[in-house]
Amino acid sequence: MLLASYIFYAAWNPPFILLLWLSTVIDFYVGRALYTQPDGHKRKLLLVISLIGNLGMLCFFKYGTFLLDNFTSLVNLMGADYHPAKPNIILPAGISFYTFTTLCYTIDMYRRESKPVKSLLDFSLFVTFFPHLVAGPIVRPPQLVPQFETPRTASQQQLLNGLLLLSLGLFMKVVLADSMLAASADDVFNERSPLQTLDAWIGVLAFSAQIFFDFAGYSTCAVGVALCLGFVLPENFRYPYAAIGFSDFWRRWHITLSAWLRDYLYIPLGGNKNGRFRTYINLMITMLLGGLWHGANWTFVVWGALHGLYLWVEKWIQGFRKRIPVPVIVAEGTGAIPVMPKDVKKNNLRNFLLAMITFFFINVTWVFFRAPDFHSARQLLTSMFSAVRNGATILTTLAIIKVAVIVFFLIIFHWLMRNTSVIAVANKMPWWLLGLIWAVLLILLIWSQESTSSFIYFQF
Repeated sequence: MLLASYIFYAAWNPPFILLLWLSTVIDFYVGRALYTQPDGHKRKLLLVISLIGNLGMLCFFKYGTFLLDNFTSLVNLMGADYHPAKPNIILPAGISFYTFTTLCYTIDMYRRESKPVKSLLDFSLFVTFFPHLVAGPIVRPPQLVPQFETPRTASQQQLLNGLLLLSLGLFMKVVLADSMLAASADDVFNERSPLQTLDAWIGVLAFSAQIFFDFAGYSTCAVGVALCLGFVLPENFRYPYAAIGFSDFWRRWHITLSAWLRDYLYIPLGGNKNGRFRTYINLMITMLLGGLWHGANWTFVVWGALHGLYLWVEKWIQGFRKRIPVPVIVAEGTGAIPVMPKDVKKNNLRNFLLAMITFFFINVTWVFFRAPDFHSARQLLTSMFSAVRNGATILTTLAIIKVAVIVFFLIIFHWLMRNTSVIAVANKMPWWLLGLIWAVLLILLIWSQESTSSFIYFQF
């Protein structure tokens, strides 16, 4: 399995396997030393070595050009004529994901929250396991390593569920994200002139749906492939466009990253234990760094800042009103299923309206996430929220209808499925109905094979 994972990664760029090896070996031995070392100062030194090794590689490859460009701009702003050569740095696929995966291990060892992995082979496979390697979910050792310590045999039900999830994930990516939505989103975000309001909104909605189908599609494929092999990966998406409020959104969107930022950044900063003002500061720092994690561009920082601001406003409102009910998680089978409290179920219309308000503001943040620069973002926001005289009309009627229909059914599906899961629903279906739906997915997938674009989150 480890050899297969290395071959999988080498198919992109073989030399970057050396980075994987370096990160794996350093963190395996440093983690073991952190757990057994009694001297507090030496333990801190070992943790610093791990942080420098992991974050140093991440900063060089992902943020080297970004830091140099900003330093150049600052120096020139002060009057100097400084124009260094552009560095030719290639961003290794998945470096953000496997860096966070190994970091959580060494930090847990420093805190002594779990025991060291006994085998370098098991730890290497934990870091490199190909379903989650390049775009998550971001796993932690207790979630995966125990599964490597004993032989695994996928049951018939696991195999069928895994193949269903794999088919669904590919359908979401190839058919919906690439074939149905990508063209409209690209046309709007690549347009350099002001747009008509309808075209602007349709383009943003198209990207909102595209990025969900693209990223959730990859995560669904990853969970499905692992399940086919007898392994269970954590859930990464839970119908986020049915979120009631922004805290609920981050419980449903990129769940493993949200949990990582909470446990290894927000809580160590103090969380909500040091007063309201300090809580707001900790929230904003967490969301700013979460935005920067997504890409080396100031637009991602603004995207994170907007989410931090939304969380501020939500907490401020909750200070004057009864707290908005959020899902509680209860165990059901092998996974966690969100179940709404009774008072939430009695107010479905109110909660649906709150979910639509949340979805509206989330779409505003996607403008900064997708726009290449601030000028493009400002121009698109202007087109969305004001009548632009002589604004361009670039989308066809068919494209507008297609995006509107897909987004409508996406929202309805998220709302209806928010308290359950695809596997739970599929297991309750008659076999013939499930087979019919599965066949339709496969037929549409085959028809859409002209799609050649990579997953969006590969660039992060």
